Order: sequence, then structure tokens, then C-alpha cells
Amino acid sequence: MSTETVLLLAAAFFCVATLYSSIGHAGASGYLATMALVGVAPDSMRPIALALNILVACFTVARFARAGYFSWRGLWPFLLGSVPLAAIGGAWQLATHVYYVIAGVALLLSAFVLLWRVYFHETPQDAVATIPLGPAVLIGAAIGLLSGLTGTGGGIFLSPVIVLAGWAGPRHTAGISAPFILVNSSVALVAGSVTWASVPHETAWLALSVLAGATLGTWIGIKHLSIRSLLVALALVLALAAAKLFLTR
Repeated sequence: MSTETVLLLAAAFFCVATLYSSIGHAGASGYLATMALVGVAPDSMRPIALALNILVACFTVARFARAGYFSWRGLWPFLLGSVPLAAIGGAWQLATHVYYVIAGVALLLSAFVLLWRVYFHETPQDAVATIPLGPAVLIGAAIGLLSGLTGTGGGIFLSPVIVLAGWAGPRHTAGISAPFILVNSSVALVAGSVTWASVPHETAWLALSVLAGATLGTWIGIKHLSIRSLLVALALVLALAAAKLFLTR
């Protein structure tokens, strides 16, 4: 990647990490969208997104856990289903056109989820996690496979399921989705290292920008500040990036 591309990605990734970490996510779908818009090679997109996801998720887990929103009882059923499927998805080497289609669909779903969070976020803020075992394992398995295939941590798909089902409030949901993202991203990156190219060296510079964004974003999320208009804008960017993937496949 050129110096100009790295600087552009660093600025964009800071914004993405800020927005996503405020709701307990790590930003992989946003990183994928940005890289698609600037034309990063497909074989670099997944490892970069997953590596940055792991960094932001570590920070987000620590911040939300310290604020009292982490729930091991709410987390482990999802992990039980997701971990083996994330490994399978992460090791699966997809043809370029197939990857574009799957990543594009994932980005469109992410855009829908972000808009849903803006307009239909009605679960009480203080609802504590009560996760049913069977459905959580099955849902975790499906999301784990998708996260491994697309290079996302799966939190963007897990959070709306938890909140729509009434299993937890938004901030306790963030306390579940952040460690879920961390584990699935780690599994997918390790499994994918067998078949992917290595993580590009430019990722180190991008890591600094997402860590700064996560610092700001988790503060915003824990302090209950509204970012409604920014989430709408991000959803539009995701949709545009998905359209670009569909058109270039």
C-alpha cells in the first residue's frame, strides 16, 4: 500500500473504531468497507480486519467489563457454537468473486443492523443478560462460520439478535459481543494464517489509529452519549462499499 493509502485508512479507521467500540463492537465490517472503497487487495482485507478487530476488542472488553457489563454466563453458550465454525470459516480459502459476494452481503446486513440500532433500540438499558443455552449455541455456530468467512468478529450480527430477543439490554449486550468478537477474530486469524497471506506490515500503523478510536469510542458508549447521526452515516458507507464489491466481482 502507498503512504497516501495508509494515511487515508488510518484516518478512516479511527472514525470506524470510535463508532463501533461505543456499542461494544470492534469495527471489522467498517474496516472491510473502507478497504473496499480504496481498493485494497482481497487477500489482505481479511487478515488486516481481523488483526485490528482483536486489538480493539481487547480494549473494549476491558472497558466494558470494568464498567460492570461483562457476563460469562451470557457469553459461553455463543462461544460453544461459534469457535469451531469460526476456525472452519477462517481456514476456508474463497475464490475472489465469492469473497466479494459474501463480504458484500455481510456489509449490507451490517448497514441494516446499524440503522436498526438507531431507530428501534427499545430494550431497557438495565436489562441483565438471560441467555437460553440451545438457541445461543445454534446462533453462535451460524455467526461463527460467517465471521470466519468474511473476516469479521460476528458482533455486528450477534448484538441485534440478543437485543431483539429481549435477552439483554444494550450495554450488557455490548459486554457479551465484545469478548465474542475477540475470541472469534483470534480463532479465524490463527486458522486463516494457514491459507492466507501474512498480515501486511502497514497494519502496525493502522493499529495505532484504531486504538485511539477505541479509547474515545468506549468512553462515548459508557457515558451514554448519542451518536445517532454518525451511525446513519456509517450505515450508508457500508452500503456503498457493499455495492462496490458487487459491481467489481
